[in-house]
Amino acid sequence: MIGFSPARRAATQRVAPPLLVLLSATMVLLGKADQVMFESLRVSVTDTASPALDVLSRPLDALGHLTDHAREFVAVYQDNLRLAEENERLLNWQQAALNLASENARLRELLKLTPEPATTFITARVIANSGGAYVRSLMVHAGSENGVERGQAAVTGEGLVGRVSEVGSRAARVLLVTDLNSRVPVIVEGPQQRALLTGDNSERPCLLYLDAGAEIKVGDRVVTSGQGGVFPPGLPVGVVASLDGEAPRVEPYVELSGVEYLRIVDYGLADGLPKPVPIASRSGRRAEPLAGALLGRR
Repeated sequence: MIGFSPARRAATQRVAPPLLVLLSATMVLLGKADQVMFESLRVSVTDTASPALDVLSRPLDALGHLTDHAREFVAVYQDNLRLAEENERLLNWQQAALNLASENARLRELLKLTPEPATTFITARVIANSGGAYVRSLMVHAGSENGVERGQAAVTGEGLVGRVSEVGSRAARVLLVTDLNSRVPVIVEGPQQRALLTGDNSERPCLLYLDAGAEIKVGDRVVTSGQGGVFPPGLPVGVVASLDGEAPRVEPYVELSGVEYLRIVDYGLADGLPKPVPIASRSGRRAEPLAGALLGRR
């Protein structure tokens, strides 16, 4: 075949764009002039081409579905590998836990260690907040009828709130760790220093009886030490917030002014506390304990 000469090809390239533009403009004008004819023409072309487009689209759809299945297969395979690795790690941890449990049981037998008492708790709603100048306490809607006893710990999910100081039949009073009468043996975990967390009715209780030269830093975590027989060891209390003044100050983990619900926890240590002394009435009869009187027991 005889091809086009370079001059004819160049002339065609120069003429083709204007012709196409002119053809497009003509079709636009005709479409505006006779929309019915062009709409019927477009519908006819669409009807004619739709079977061919449907046939051509099926392999593409099948290829898309195949690609999706392949991706799902790869994802399932990767998940299977990950789960197999996690299962192997869990089996190793299970074996280590069994070994530690067996070793722990043998050591307990050697030491004749007394087992920890069972821990129980109830959840109580705060019904009053005594935030005066001379007292820091909460009143909760739970009492002796619910198993609450004097000396039990009051906690939330964040940490220690205080201890039950007075118990009635249907209500109890919780002495906060910030109260002037609160004394909690604690450990400052950073330097492992034992101290006494003492409330003074301010927002931040202070640490007393630290060792001389104790390297306390701001941010050190403070937990109960377990001494004194009131709280078990390890309950979170707060963090050291300041070192100014006579004693370091502790910021409690719990926002004590906003407590709505708390847990009264029985660690089995309340029986070791001295019982409240009953007040003798004027008629000579023994009245109920001070706790019941203050809460309006009858």
